[in-house]
Amino acid sequence: MGYPDAELSILILNNSGIQEVNRDYLQRDRPTNVISFAMQEGEGAGLLPLVLGDVVISAERAAADAAEAEIPFEHELWFLLLHGVLHLLGYDHERGSTEEAELMEAKETEIFTQLVENFPLSMNS
Repeated sequence: MGYPDAELSILILNNSGIQEVNRDYLQRDRPTNVISFAMQEGEGAGLLPLVLGDVVISAERAAADAAEAEIPFEHELWFLLLHGVLHLLGYDHERGSTEEAELMEAKETEIFTQLVENFPLSMNS
């Protein structure tokens, strides 16, 4: 994706933990599956050029979503991480146009397909 030396932090919480983050930082008092905090946009952008930002994931929500979709938990967890990283790289499906949302979805599909085909997406490997 053009950032071979970039860094990011990953925080994995339960639903109440991510709800607290969502409430305190985004004024949305509800749990969600993933939140990204980009360091390369807004005030202070570029101060730490190798730090992309933070990705916060609810493992509890990921497990519930994986069970509902009948897919492995690890796949959902890795997909949420990918989704969060794409947000850090500027992809946006929420505030942008339909075309931008479709571009992000296509990039997610492309990368996730490559991951599944080339690497075991199991946390037990």
